[in-house]
Amino acid sequence: MLKVLVILLVGSSQWLHAAGQLRAGAAKVDISHVDTQPVNDPPYVKALVLKDDTTTAVIITMDVVSIGMIGSVPNDYMEKIRAKLNADLGIPPTSFLVNTSHCHAAICGDIDEKTVECVKAAWAKLEPVRGGVGTGHEDRISENRRFKLKSGRTADVRHAYSLPADEEIVEVGPIDPEIGLYRFDRLDGTTLAVIYNYAVHPIQQVPNGRNTADMTGFSSQVVEDCFGQDTTALFIQGCGGDINPVLYKDVSAPRNAETLGSLLGISTMRAARKIKTAEVGEFKIVSQTIELPRADFAERIDLKKAERDKLVASLGGTSLNFKTFQPLAIANGLSQDFPSYYSHRYLHDRKLGRADYDRLDAENQRNMAAYLNNIHTMEEITRVQTNIRLLEMHQAQNVAAGKRTLDVELVGLRLGDFHMLTFPGELTVEIGLNLKQAAMHENTFIAGYTNGYIYYAPTADQLRNPGSAQEDCDTLLAPEWQELFEAKALEMLNGL
Repeated sequence: MLKVLVILLVGSSQWLHAAGQLRAGAAKVDISHVDTQPVNDPPYVKALVLKDDTTTAVIITMDVVSIGMIGSVPNDYMEKIRAKLNADLGIPPTSFLVNTSHCHAAICGDIDEKTVECVKAAWAKLEPVRGGVGTGHEDRISENRRFKLKSGRTADVRHAYSLPADEEIVEVGPIDPEIGLYRFDRLDGTTLAVIYNYAVHPIQQVPNGRNTADMTGFSSQVVEDCFGQDTTALFIQGCGGDINPVLYKDVSAPRNAETLGSLLGISTMRAARKIKTAEVGEFKIVSQTIELPRADFAERIDLKKAERDKLVASLGGTSLNFKTFQPLAIANGLSQDFPSYYSHRYLHDRKLGRADYDRLDAENQRNMAAYLNNIHTMEEITRVQTNIRLLEMHQAQNVAAGKRTLDVELVGLRLGDFHMLTFPGELTVEIGLNLKQAAMHENTFIAGYTNGYIYYAPTADQLRNPGSAQEDCDTLLAPEWQELFEAKALEMLNGL
């Protein structure tokens, strides 16, 4: 069929393109909050506008913690940018996929205006592109922060509470090492943009304590540096709700996001370079809003308070305090047989029929065991109390909502053989792994943290865990949500 050539005037640039040809434009804008702390590496809002004769999609990525609720981005952010860009550029409100990396950067107060500026800059640079899908692999930088205990419960790794004893941990959860990729090339063969999807909490920070876009900011910089300054790398956060960076609680070396982010960037680059680009093929973006059930935590809150009270009641008196416990612990660690003094003194006493040091050691060990029992109990109390606060907060939010369901927006995006489904909450990794395995398309990718924020979205089994992990308590959802969501997600993915 003969293709009709048309002239498109965009801004000050003129592009010749065939009817039906996909065009793309990309831009990024610094969103640092320069007045709060010095900047180590700036957080950005980035925009990739995709457009053919019938469809427009706008992919926006932001180096922020969330859209609304817990971060600096206001709750009406999506409403504002949709209205403004619809009025100024005619972009339909259903054409937006706005993903946050979930890093904890300090950002400017006018994020909605910066976003509009960024999208308009990308729109002004629309040009014909070719594209291609690919996958990479990175398993060195992430770990599942949840683990099963001998008790049958599941606990997780946070700075808000202590880890259980090593001997109590029996199993750890999975990770998703897959990097989902799509590369856009200009017709001259240079790369315009790379979008890449991966699951990890970018909460590593940098040693100097300055403002940072964290791991995924560094990984994007690696991609942009390798492809060239005219390339924009857009990170799309996956199902990272229970995925931490490795060695998250290391106290022997400063945590450095650049180290882990560079590894992710290198793995992304290796995979992106292998992609062969061609005409994009089918291009589609769809948006649906579904209702999911809100949780009622009243009974769980009562159970957790009863558990806390039982733990408090189990605390007993002990002869030691930290000042006396510490040297005893060191001495017993150095020599289990002769902790209180040199061995010859023990042997001397025993030869004379005395056991003074042996009795002293036995008394010290009893006191140490009592002290350690209190310590472990107090650590568990901190976990329980922290999670009670989360449950009470979300119970109040659910009651104040005035209805038993929660409206959430799902977005489906197709670019040729690339298929993506998004969700506004912090999906745990098993959700993503389930959907990838069940979807009919090979290159299927899942993103959380998109077009809003509804806290954690753990599996039904995780929600039935009795309140010992953050994900189980820092949520608005009832366990029945998972089956409803996964059914709708697969319907949308398979229909793309």
